[in-house]
Amino acid sequence: MGKLTKKRKEALELYDKNATYSVGDAVDLVKKITKTNFDASVDLDVRLGVDPRKANQMVRGSVTLPHGTGKTKKVLVLCSPDKEDEAKEAGADYVGLDDYIEKIKGGWTDIDVVITTPNVMPKVGRLGKILGPRGLMPNPKTGTVTMDLAKAINEVKAGKIDFKVDRYGIIHAPVGKVGFDKQQLVENARELVQTIIKLKPAAAKGTYVKSIYMSSTMSPGVRVEAKSFTA
Repeated sequence: MGKLTKKRKEALELYDKNATYSVGDAVDLVKKITKTNFDASVDLDVRLGVDPRKANQMVRGSVTLPHGTGKTKKVLVLCSPDKEDEAKEAGADYVGLDDYIEKIKGGWTDIDVVITTPNVMPKVGRLGKILGPRGLMPNPKTGTVTMDLAKAINEVKAGKIDFKVDRYGIIHAPVGKVGFDKQQLVENARELVQTIIKLKPAAAKGTYVKSIYMSSTMSPGVRVEAKSFTA
């Protein structure tokens, strides 16, 4: 741990943790203070002034990042046999139904996204206890329960991410990798924040976006000025 602590200490000396930075400066800082030998993920934590326990203040949705996430997502499509060819041609990594339902019941979840058609949702719904906690449960609101499998698969492969406010009122989502150039990270971050702002529930009172922090997998969080995402 000594080595990491030294790196973290050096990182903390490079910026003022009490200051608020513009999105561009925050990207520069996160790139500078990330001391890893792998291409770390860059994430945003957006704290919202909502009560997630109330259904009318739930914030969830999806966004296609203009420059993708830098990660190729593994897609499982659960569908009836007549839709299998469409799913395979669109680039799904795994396609099937009963076999994969059994595999998931046995504990297999080595996938990033599950897409399904409405007609098999009753079967897929039984996997809620396994898929739900892992954020893998298909949902019509995020476009993962659909008859247009090709469109859904293409969107996921192009950099579509789903996000959802957690019980503390925070949305945690990736906006790329440290190895992206500055402009790509700025544009991805802006797309995410602007999408979250559009989803403001009518029932939310007071300040909607309370704080935004940007960090990489191993870096401390840098506070970002909310206004700089919409300017």
